[in-house]
Amino acid sequence: MYKTLIRPILFKFDPEKVHYFTFKILKNAFKIPGLAGVLKGAYQVNDRRLHTKVFGLKFKNPVGLAAGFDKNAKLYKELDGLGFGFIEIGTVTPKSQPGNEKKRLFRLKEDQAIINRMGFNNEGVEASVKRLRRNKNVLIGGNIGKNKTTPNEDAVQDYIICFDALFNYVDYFVVNVSSPNTPNLRALQDKEPLTKLLNTLQERNNGMPSAKPILLKIAPDLTDQQLLDIIDIVTETKIAGVIATNTTISREGLKSENKNEMGGLSGKPLKERSTEVIRFLSEKSGKAFPIIGVGGISTAQDALDKLEAGASLVQIYTGFIYEGPGLIKRINKAILAKK
Repeated sequence: MYKTLIRPILFKFDPEKVHYFTFKILKNAFKIPGLAGVLKGAYQVNDRRLHTKVFGLKFKNPVGLAAGFDKNAKLYKELDGLGFGFIEIGTVTPKSQPGNEKKRLFRLKEDQAIINRMGFNNEGVEASVKRLRRNKNVLIGGNIGKNKTTPNEDAVQDYIICFDALFNYVDYFVVNVSSPNTPNLRALQDKEPLTKLLNTLQERNNGMPSAKPILLKIAPDLTDQQLLDIIDIVTETKIAGVIATNTTISREGLKSENKNEMGGLSGKPLKERSTEVIRFLSEKSGKAFPIIGVGGISTAQDALDKLEAGASLVQIYTGFIYEGPGLIKRINKAILAKK
């Protein structure tokens, strides 16, 4: 129904406007008496065999929503109702910021992909905290970044502000230094500044009554040597794991009209490279840390491939937009079929 009826209508309109329109529709749908139960029954797969324990947390299933969709923690309850095992909010920054100028979100229909140059548009960390205070049982990841106007030499402080504000309201953290849409952000992936950033957050984390898992989200465009550096950094800083991968700046093999737009590419073209990075990290590290696999998952088999390559959990975003919530159910059913 989604692909044959709903998606063709939504895809006739500007993607960013559709994004916010969809938020309103889902919010209202879950308020209608009885409809929330119907939606949950249609998409949720409740089976104990899907329960997954990773970095000390218990996930009801291994299929999560990647950061970028629910930036301001406005829809996590409804998205949980559609069958996700966990929701990652953000990327949030200390202060609110509008992001880059519009138009900044582009569908590449022929490639089943999206290019975005949103630029960490969000309402600021305190706005998310206010909404997360109402959370009862949704497993939440907090994806944190720096404001655009903050120079890299001061970036650590921005991450600390977000970390402190979210600490009591999220189950794990993700340090985002890999978005291509904030100027010079990816320079923080270099070994020295990244080690300093993660060590600083870990010191703060270890000073808490109960530490939270901290993960690093990396770009798919890293070289093998840079990936080996990532393994060294994870080992040295003792963070909980890695999310592989963020969007890519590559445009190789694209067919769509919008292929040369600036920004990060997500969706089907990223599938193979993301899986390669997962396999490399898993094999070269001797499976030393958990990996959340994300990038180009549009079928259940895509998710299985990432799990088989070494991922402990998977996340979807662009596949969710192209395939609808039925994709979550199909992935979970496929995982059960392999049990």
